[in-house]
Amino acid sequence: MKNRDHKGRVVLVTGAAQGIGAAVARAFVEAGEFVVAVDKNSAGLDQIMAELNLEGKRAAAFPLDVSDKVAVEAVVEQIERDLGPIEILVNVAGLLRMGPIDMLRDEDWEETFAVNVSGVFYVSRSVIRRMVPRQSGSIVTVGSNAASVPRMHMAAYASSKAAVTMFTKCLGLENAQHHIRCNVVSPGSTDTEMQRSMWTDANGADAVIVGSLASYKLGIPLQKLASPSDIADAVLFLASDRASHITMHDLRVDGGATLGN
Repeated sequence: MKNRDHKGRVVLVTGAAQGIGAAVARAFVEAGEFVVAVDKNSAGLDQIMAELNLEGKRAAAFPLDVSDKVAVEAVVEQIERDLGPIEILVNVAGLLRMGPIDMLRDEDWEETFAVNVSGVFYVSRSVIRRMVPRQSGSIVTVGSNAASVPRMHMAAYASSKAAVTMFTKCLGLENAQHHIRCNVVSPGSTDTEMQRSMWTDANGADAVIVGSLASYKLGIPLQKLASPSDIADAVLFLASDRASHITMHDLRVDGGATLGN
């Protein structure tokens, strides 16, 4: 059954049940768009849906493992059929597996790339096939500043983010002729559950801000962590008409942690 009586453009957000993905979903709803939230975390999806629809039907949700290409195609087809054309895609879904390279398990590497790289590929490919005939659209991938600098014990994560950064730029190059813009937002340390999982004590935030000579990690010149809403604001800008002449760009939102590189 078609349900296209909603207002606003259809915005597909992956990884929308928590952290940056949830903040992105909230930001688009507040901007008047209709958000389709997808995530493996069904309980988290229920929670964000209740919040987004608190003041009227502004969102829909689909449980989805982005690393399952068959499920991805089925969900994208259902969204387009029942809710309308996907005009904006935001790839946020991702996972972190840490450890020294010589101790990293095969499954840690494979699962990281399955979600962080293949998931972005599957969803973007499915959506872009539908955007091309319409000759319009915007795709934003949430990467990481870890894509541009080596990180101790983060080889799988950093490598996966470097891969999707270049993938998104190639996607943008191939589809510029179709008036489809593809950009990257690369957060630094952001106050999310993923960030907190790396802390060893209550001083974790302070340690991140100061940096670590032992792990060759710079601190944050702005002296604070990013909030998920900081990242969402950057995504909103790159997806908007205000960024109509920006494509293949990697926007760092890291408080200066990579010194502008």
